[in-house]
Amino acid sequence: MKIILFYHSLVSDWNHGNAHFLRGIVSEMLERGFEVKVYEPENGWSRQNLLKEHGTAAIAEFYTAYPHLHHVAEYYDLDTLDLDEALEGAQIVIVHEWNEPELVRRIGQHHAQNPAYRLFFHDTHHRSVTKPEQISQYDLTHYDAVLAFGEMIRQQYLKHKRPETVWTWHEAADTRMFSPRPEVKKIGDLVWIGNWGDGERSEELMEFLIQPVKELGLKAAIYGVRYSEKARQDLADAGIQYHGWVPNYRVPELFARYRVTVHVPRRPYARDLPGIPTIRPFEAMTCGIPLVCAPWQDAENLFTPGKDYLVAQNGTEMKQHLYHILTTPELANSLAEHGQQTIKAKHSCAHRVDRLLSVFMALENRMAFNPLLYTNGAVS
Repeated sequence: MKIILFYHSLVSDWNHGNAHFLRGIVSEMLERGFEVKVYEPENGWSRQNLLKEHGTAAIAEFYTAYPHLHHVAEYYDLDTLDLDEALEGAQIVIVHEWNEPELVRRIGQHHAQNPAYRLFFHDTHHRSVTKPEQISQYDLTHYDAVLAFGEMIRQQYLKHKRPETVWTWHEAADTRMFSPRPEVKKIGDLVWIGNWGDGERSEELMEFLIQPVKELGLKAAIYGVRYSEKARQDLADAGIQYHGWVPNYRVPELFARYRVTVHVPRRPYARDLPGIPTIRPFEAMTCGIPLVCAPWQDAENLFTPGKDYLVAQNGTEMKQHLYHILTTPELANSLAEHGQQTIKAKHSCAHRVDRLLSVFMALENRMAFNPLLYTNGAVS
């Protein structure tokens, strides 16, 4: 099977949270013997910022960590991209929502003239709910289906019938790269890995991360990018060490060096999109580090709150949960073990590739049953 994916970047994870899942599903596809190519823009902002701040050594280190992905990434210029050549022989084509609207449109038009493959639009962001005008820029007329990373996103597409067929395709953990590292020596209490963002959780980070660490006097470290001067000063005032960007594939070792972590969802996910945890809880649970979450509603029953992780409704509860985990080994071990088992049972990238193939076969069967369902590249 030949699978072509158009994503922002396979190689760079600088401020690019989708890289973990993309690398994981591509690794799984390759393991199954599929032919896979990932097209990423030559001048994509994530890769350009990575090169600016860390040079070509960061790219070389990525390929050392993922040697099997060395020939998977293909860089393109939108003005010169030959879609006939890129998509020749493809059976599945997935286009991520961080692509340029022009690319999305051109691939859809190509599919209208070449209906042999199944064409998916993959949405992994809150914009379809919080900024629908941005998503409306994408012409999905000739797309077979949308892959939405949460039920609320799926319902948004169904509401507007663009296109009419939408499946939920949650993110998941790359269990090849992410696993517990019991041999690593602990050096501190709490680690948080995430980007400061665009003001979407500044207040929440103060309440659920910075203040509890400061009041408990924990030895803590934070990794991520786009931290303002004020944010860095707030960290320093709380005694938190700030380390900047870290490659995503080093996260398991960092988790192993600390005793607990927290998840602080961005405000749009906590407020408008219940059921979408984003990638961070998957990473923590599969690495076996106890996790405490700021409020978010697991509306899709992906996990078991209270067993896979604890939930703090406010800063006071966060401080209490952190204290109990750090002083009660039985609680810490129970959370770590239960979270790991949940990932292994339901939320690995292998599970998500299985899901993708089942969606693909459902579309194929519909087309085989009644080819007239296919009109202008869209499934009716």
